[in-house]
Amino acid sequence: MGDAVELEAGGRTVRLSSPDKVFFPERGFTKLDLARYYLAVGPGILRALRDRPTTLERHPDGVTGESFFQKRAPRHMPDWIPTAHITFPSGRSADEMCPTEIAAVVWAAQYGTLTFHPWPVRRDDVDRPDELRIDLDPQPGTGFVDAVRAAHELRSVLDEFGGLRGWPKTSGGRGLHVFVPIEPRWTFTQVRRAAIAVGRELERRMPRDVTIAWWKEERGEKIFVDYNQTARDRTIASAYSVRPRPQAPVSAPLRWEEVDEVTPGDFDLATMPRRFAELGDVHADMDDHAFSLEALLDLARRDEHDHGLGDLPYPPEYPKMPGEPKRVQPSRARREGKPEAG
Repeated sequence: MGDAVELEAGGRTVRLSSPDKVFFPERGFTKLDLARYYLAVGPGILRALRDRPTTLERHPDGVTGESFFQKRAPRHMPDWIPTAHITFPSGRSADEMCPTEIAAVVWAAQYGTLTFHPWPVRRDDVDRPDELRIDLDPQPGTGFVDAVRAAHELRSVLDEFGGLRGWPKTSGGRGLHVFVPIEPRWTFTQVRRAAIAVGRELERRMPRDVTIAWWKEERGEKIFVDYNQTARDRTIASAYSVRPRPQAPVSAPLRWEEVDEVTPGDFDLATMPRRFAELGDVHADMDDHAFSLEALLDLARRDEHDHGLGDLPYPPEYPKMPGEPKRVQPSRARREGKPEAG
């Protein structure tokens, strides 16, 4: 697999062992190709990860091998990579790595990290998110074009409720993510409540095309607004992350004027460096903004008061939350004669 090589990364030298190990057999991309990719998009990936507790999605033997998510900072991690102490919904806690320089990203690539999953918080305040992340997830029978249609309406919803601005990106699959930088004033629970309010408003405007139903059996051929991606310890692949699929797609930041013109397949480990060299990071100005969630939280309060629309189910591994409906699959609840979860 070749002798180890040393890469210069922002003033540090990172050693890369087995540089010729193939990570993407269908394309022939190697570990060295992966590391060079992250160097090529360095300012962009670092902007997305800087000071954020980050879970590593590791594929030490490439996309055809075993994989795992590493939440705890590795014991052998260099001491120049800072960490943040975070608490999981279970009550357990851990120290997670917080990249502050591109060398940390390349170091993680050395250990087979394809995708970086940053928390929506910074290490100086790990309990108050500074991003509202909306995940538009195509369900069977729908695709990227449908997600784009929903994203345009989402853009209008955000603008109407507080003058919010979202930055869109491909998921690296068939979906779209829209990130809104917010003031770090609200808890995870409150930010999740705002995401639910967004999803409900979008569902009201596009009832045939959008759903916020947690249970898959109720979603139909629609775009699912996955509000639980805003729950504590739920993360979304960062901008510029490589996704573990055969063609080595990447999560590509987009400008609103181009979302109708692109397809997810346009962006991969080979094409993104060329785009980045030409355009730079098209989301570079995100950190210059911080919006308020007050208008969305007012909408949530109106939904509850006027329409009786309270909380929605959390993922199954979460402890029961105050005000949460029962986590019972609707078809099962009907069979057993139980009240259905909202």
